[in-house]
Parts: sequence; C-alpha cells; structure tokens
Amino acid sequence: MPAPESPWNEIVPGLWMGGHEVRDGSGRSAPVVVRDEFDLVQTLLRLPGHGPATGVAHQVWPIPDGPLDATQLAGVMRLAQAACAALDDGRRVLVRCWSGYNRSGLVVGHALMLRGSGADEAIGLIRARRSPWALHNELFADYLRAGLATVRLLEELGEPAE
Repeated sequence: MPAPESPWNEIVPGLWMGGHEVRDGSGRSAPVVVRDEFDLVQTLLRLPGHGPATGVAHQVWPIPDGPLDATQLAGVMRLAQAACAALDDGRRVLVRCWSGYNRSGLVVGHALMLRGSGADEAIGLIRARRSPWALHNELFADYLRAGLATVRLLEELGEPAE
C-alpha cells in the first residue's frame, strides 16, 4: 500500500482525513506534522512530534487497524459525533491515523452517515476524495455498512459481527 500523496484531503467542506506520513516528491515517506491548520484534530494513532500545535483542540482515541471491541467502537462513534458538532460550529476538523486510510476512514464515514449519507455513498466519497486505498480494510467498510451501533451491540453481546 503506497503512502498517500498529500498529508490530508477535504472529504466534505470542513472535514479532512489525513495521516502521519506522506510520499514526498522523490517517492519516499516523509512525516506529516499538524500545526494550527485545523480547529480540531482527532488522532487514532498518536506519534510524538506530529502535533497539533498548543492551543488546538486534540482528541486522541488509539485503536487498532483491525477488529474493534465495543469500547473502541463507542469511542469511534463519540469522535464522529464530536466532528459533526465541530462542523456545525463552522470549525475545521482533521481526523488522522497512520496513512489516513482506514481508522480515520471509519470515523469520517460514520460522521458522514450521521449527516445523512448512506454507507456506500460515504465509502465512495472517502475513496474519491482521499485515496482509492481508503477503507481498504474491508472489516471497517463492513462495520459502516452494518452500522456502528449495530456492530457495537453485537460486540457487547459477544456475537461476531459479519
């Protein structure tokens, strides 16, 4: 999977997806540091030295790029709700993970769905605006298609989500 060509991309007005690395002009990976470009940064994989600047609202919820438990899913849902609230207030929001493909895609996808998009529409928009590699973790795409509330409930009941 190639590193992204841009540090972040706007998915819908005010809502951005990004990562901690980018492919530079020579094709090598380079670190992405967020300063004060956004009003709210949501981080799903925290790495020291990658920002944001002091004074920028920063929400951190580390999750794996794999199966999530009910607590992790609840955190993803809360981040998406917080992103929507910030957008409603006219704030610029960045959701980021390692490459800005999967974990950030799950949060942004759920936020888009909270704002009225269907799952496949949200997934398609994310892939069109960020990268065809976005949400290549089919489990996360399936989570969105099933609905995070449903997946969370199944996890709480101890049932495997399909």
